[in-house]
Amino acid sequence: MSNSEYANDVLVSADWVENHLDEFQSDDPEYRLVEVDVDTEAYDEAHAPGAIGFNWETQLQDQTQRDILEKGDFEDLLGSHGITEDSTVVLYGDNSNWFAAYAYWQFKYYGHDDVRLLDGGREYWLDNDYETTDEVPEFSEQSYDAGGPRESIRAYRDDVEKAIDRGVPLVDVRSPEEYSGEVLAPPGLQETAQRGGHIPGAKNISWAAVTNEDGTFKTRDELADLYSEEGIDGEGTTVAYCRIGERSSVAWFALHELLGYDDTVNYDGSWTEWGNLVDAPIETGSGE
Repeated sequence: MSNSEYANDVLVSADWVENHLDEFQSDDPEYRLVEVDVDTEAYDEAHAPGAIGFNWETQLQDQTQRDILEKGDFEDLLGSHGITEDSTVVLYGDNSNWFAAYAYWQFKYYGHDDVRLLDGGREYWLDNDYETTDEVPEFSEQSYDAGGPRESIRAYRDDVEKAIDRGVPLVDVRSPEEYSGEVLAPPGLQETAQRGGHIPGAKNISWAAVTNEDGTFKTRDELADLYSEEGIDGEGTTVAYCRIGERSSVAWFALHELLGYDDTVNYDGSWTEWGNLVDAPIETGSGE
């Protein structure tokens, strides 16, 4: 395991994964390794041995509804890749686990108990010369029985409106330029909203602030200090959001899973929903 000082055993090191590669490559569904990226081009070139490749956009999203998968579709996806609800699933991906953290949150939403993140993600695995392959594993199909949904970790538009009214802490994990309304999306990514800015009262604590330069998560004390400086200490509800819900999943993971702030929720509709709503309140500028 990695960094036992955290609240839960939800983060594993690259060495831990390396030591379990035989189990990840076995047809026995006890252990499964999954790489989650916005597409599978990088996975197709090289990935950890035994890793299944999930395309976040086409496989973990309902393209018609712009929503997470329905429970039945989630069950079908996992079962078809040899995963059961009892599997120990380790997720990792690009951009310091942006999309892997979103998948982790989705696994938890559907009641999967033993799911973990590979600390540092895909870049850490490659940069430190761990074993890779371009072979795509094939596992025997399994039956997956999802639990949930666990609505206690998810926020919807109505929840955000109530949070504004009650002064509940909102964490905008986007860049300062997105937060201020200067830009609508990170460079090179699709602009998915009509308006720029942030939800009224939201604090801008970038998702990148929770990780080190190598993509691994900062220590518990560093994370606690980062959020406490903005008045977030685990007392009461905290709502995290970004543009499409993936970067906010990294913050949700740090708050809910690593720090044990159980009332942290992920607003996965994020700015793509809020920035397109008619008459929804927004603020612009740095907020200072």
